[in-house]
Amino acid sequence: MAVRLQQIAPEDIEGESFRIISEEIGAHGFDDRTFKVVQRVIHATGDFSFGDNMRFAPGAIEAGIAAIRAGKDILTDVTMVAAGIGKTLLGRWGGRVICRVADPEIAALAKAAGKTRSEVAIAESLYSNIGIIAIGNAPTALVQAIRLVAGPGPVPLIVGVPVGFVNAMESKALLVEENGCYITSLGRKGGSPVAAAIVNALLRLAAE
Repeated sequence: MAVRLQQIAPEDIEGESFRIISEEIGAHGFDDRTFKVVQRVIHATGDFSFGDNMRFAPGAIEAGIAAIRAGKDILTDVTMVAAGIGKTLLGRWGGRVICRVADPEIAALAKAAGKTRSEVAIAESLYSNIGIIAIGNAPTALVQAIRLVAGPGPVPLIVGVPVGFVNAMESKALLVEENGCYITSLGRKGGSPVAAAIVNALLRLAAE
């Protein structure tokens, strides 16, 4: 069978992709903003199951948008998440992407404490101007973030979507159980592209 490629202008590819996603996902119960986040995750992964397994705390999207517009910084667990976030758009409001997992100081502290570099990087970098914590790889970093932002008062939005087989599913269940400001995907699926896609969706919503 001959392969027939779709003829489309480069600038139209993303829009056509989003049209296809909307058409194939069919009827859904998401509000407009929530669907835009889910849609971008599906676009980044090609996986429609995220339409079923994503969870949003009440007001989470609004909290993320508010943090971005206030010039808050975004803290990530790994460089792949940091690399995928639209820094130019974030910079419009003065925010920065922070990722210290590769710092020699973090490596030394992690080794001395018998912890992962990602969880130490989160603990050592969570200062007052962090508005979003985006975890795409390390369940240990997500658990650390949950513990550190517990308590009353304003807290950063946690985008917690680590992928894998060891405590990924459990850490996300803990996030839903113990945190009131989160966006996550239940189960084993997730990853750096998912975390970056969620943050990028929030950036675009903030720009509307």
